[in-house]
Amino acid sequence: MVTRLYTGDDGQSHFEELDMDTGEFPWGELKDATGVMFRYDEPGKFIDWHVAPRRQFIITLSGQVEIGLGDGTLRYFGAGDVMLADDLTGQGHTTRAYGDVPRISVAIPLD
Repeated sequence: MVTRLYTGDDGQSHFEELDMDTGEFPWGELKDATGVMFRYDEPGKFIDWHVAPRRQFIITLSGQVEIGLGDGTLRYFGAGDVMLADDLTGQGHTTRAYGDVPRISVAIPLD
């Protein structure tokens, strides 16, 4: 399952679950990417309101992350969770390394 974080018509970030059977990223289909970047965040690291710097998959390898939206929604992603960061405009979201262990993640920018 992949969760997409995107900007709605209201300028706010929202979540949606992508359909991996019929959507843009069907199971087993190779997609182009521009690179890969690993990230290490200490527990509690907080990044205030921001948009995604580019359209990219973010995969949490260990630890957890809390993503906050403008409407107060908080969503948590842990090891093995995949998010498509696609909120390139608007208010954006907040990010916090959640829990008491570091969060390690990988970003895969898309063409």
